[in-house]
Amino acid sequence: MKKLLVSLLATAPLLASAAPAAWSVDASHSQVGFAVKHLVISTVRGEFTKYAGVAQLDDADPAKSTVEVTIDVNSLDTRVADRDGHLKSPDFFDTAKYPTITFKSTKVATAGKGALKVTGDLMLHGVTKPITLELKASPEVKGMFGETRRAFAGQARISRKEFGLTWNKLVEAGPAVGDEVTLQLDVELVKDAPKTAAK
Repeated sequence: MKKLLVSLLATAPLLASAAPAAWSVDASHSQVGFAVKHLVISTVRGEFTKYAGVAQLDDADPAKSTVEVTIDVNSLDTRVADRDGHLKSPDFFDTAKYPTITFKSTKVATAGKGALKVTGDLMLHGVTKPITLELKASPEVKGMFGETRRAFAGQARISRKEFGLTWNKLVEAGPAVGDEVTLQLDVELVKDAPKTAAK
């Protein structure tokens, strides 16, 4: 019995280190953007400048990882004020009624070396639907102040009509606004500092 207890105590630190690590999005070194076709012939791009995200990452067993993100839709920026105003109106995002977009993962899986597939529920314009993000992961690095950082970059494609964003106009070339929207992520994470026990 004594040997068993000693063995369990010896392996306890290993079990603790195997737990998923907590990370937070560093918005000052990240970008959350989108791209959609305009008049069939060109692509309009924009981004959201205010958002927050947290992740629990387990490199040994990615299935134990989780991701949650909240985006302030009013921070939308396409570098054209009139267009931004239209996108925030009831014709599109209707930010007065739906001020946030959220994503909460339901499954994380490896997709080759240094790549992940993150499936989760995207809540947009009052509609929740599953999407899958395909992400490339960077290795961990040390920041200028000794903090641990890593990054993920990738995208997912959604149909805006499936989220109730149906406004459009037909012109000679076709629909003024494409249905398929590409969500583009280039996100840097900072590993949360371990909490110290109160004295």
